[in-house]
Amino acid sequence: MFNPDSRQITVIKCIVFLASLLPLARLVAYGFTDRLGANPIEFITRSTGDWTLYFLCITLAVTPLRRISNWNWLIKLRRMLGLFAFFYAVLHFTTFLWFDHFFEIDDMLRDVVKRPFILVGFIAFVLLIPLAVTSTNGMVRRLGGKRWQWLHRLIYLIGPLGILHYWWMKAGKNDFAQPILFGVIIAMLLLARVYWNVLKPRMQKRRTKPAPV
Repeated sequence: MFNPDSRQITVIKCIVFLASLLPLARLVAYGFTDRLGANPIEFITRSTGDWTLYFLCITLAVTPLRRISNWNWLIKLRRMLGLFAFFYAVLHFTTFLWFDHFFEIDDMLRDVVKRPFILVGFIAFVLLIPLAVTSTNGMVRRLGGKRWQWLHRLIYLIGPLGILHYWWMKAGKNDFAQPILFGVIIAMLLLARVYWNVLKPRMQKRRTKPAPV
């Protein structure tokens, strides 16, 4: 079993951190070399949205992979991966607010209310904010373990909202292959969390319960 020491974990974290910045570096490079296509705003919006979902899936996959492989050190990467999901969500939202609405908040809010796919995406983004804010050890101590866990169960809502946002966005182009793939992956990862956090403890409790005399 691979069980890295603290120094190796630091190296792994640095590698993951730098790798997580590659999508942004690619966008910047494409911008300077005029390779963003005929519609640069759409390219940036699509890319940052896709990477938000990628990192959301990777973050959700950490716990199942840790349980299956017994690589408990993987949990040390989960916070950073979750923050990168939020980071690309911020870039996705900023692209919408900046290039589509030029930071006109009233105009942006009218657009959010008018178009359902933007509304659900906006709700998912707003729900991500408290998860990012409370990701530090200090916030875990302030909230207490149980309250922190309950708050971070918002991921069960954020995931489906993100998929619904993506589905409605693709509906106009009649292109559902990627939304379905993301939906299946996130559904499986969320169901795995439900099994290990809720169903499995109940099953074990029933097995250890003494039989009636």
